[in-house]
Amino acid sequence: MHSYLQAIGFSNITKDELDHLIYEAIRKPDSHEVALDSDGNEFVELDFEVCEHTGIAIRGVYDTDDNFKVDYYFPYCKGGNFSTDAELEIIKQSDKESYQGFCDEMRLGVNLIFYLQNAIEYLQKSSHGYDGNRFRRSYLTGLSLEGKILLPVAEPTVKKTDKKTTDRTSLVAAAREGDEDAIESLTIDDMDTYSMISKRVTKEDVYSIVKTTFMPYGIESDKFAVIGQIKEFHKLTNYVTMEELYVMHLESNDLEFDVCINAKDLLGLPEVGRRFKGNIWMQGTVEF
Repeated sequence: MHSYLQAIGFSNITKDELDHLIYEAIRKPDSHEVALDSDGNEFVELDFEVCEHTGIAIRGVYDTDDNFKVDYYFPYCKGGNFSTDAELEIIKQSDKESYQGFCDEMRLGVNLIFYLQNAIEYLQKSSHGYDGNRFRRSYLTGLSLEGKILLPVAEPTVKKTDKKTTDRTSLVAAAREGDEDAIESLTIDDMDTYSMISKRVTKEDVYSIVKTTFMPYGIESDKFAVIGQIKEFHKLTNYVTMEELYVMHLESNDLEFDVCINAKDLLGLPEVGRRFKGNIWMQGTVEF
């Protein structure tokens, strides 16, 4: 079973219960989309919602007797907040008809890779002669299996102007193009930051110094360890299991995205201004 089913409220589901759920989803899906896959075959996605914008996507094909054959499924939570307009490339995974978005997000300093939720829409565009593999405007959501709530950092400690953020983003972009002056400026800035943290960490907790983080986690390319400030949040209920979920809109390293987590897996109570710390599986919808 997919390990991230727990994040959308299926923490104790058995294989038989999952098989029955998939069977019911195939009989009465909430949405049904069809496209031609990369080999020219008809490929189908059935969505089964368990609460608002959250559910299980089932992908596969219909055989000659019109029976649906499941290729794979995955849990999802679709974010409604715009995250990034960095230039994006869509890459097919080698083992199945699924796709990842890849972009070089300057604000993060790392490559942002996420599981593409609307792959069927991408295939539909491709089959109708859409030429191009670079896009912009993505809406990101992370699923988390475990997390905790941290108190906010005192505002004078973390005050930062938009101009400073813009300047650093421009320096990172220039450094990647080989600009030696930009590389030197970033190096000096990093050395100053390291010196400041080294002095303060002897007397302060690291989470009172570092407001947010966003970094790769583990060996899978679309998993990240994050600390993000909660901008807003709401509680949902999985109507199948009646388990409660939290969906939090976070800001981390100036990138905004949503995170969905089972309420029983979250240590602490979310509030606007507090921070979420956890590991996430990043998903996203691309605007074509």
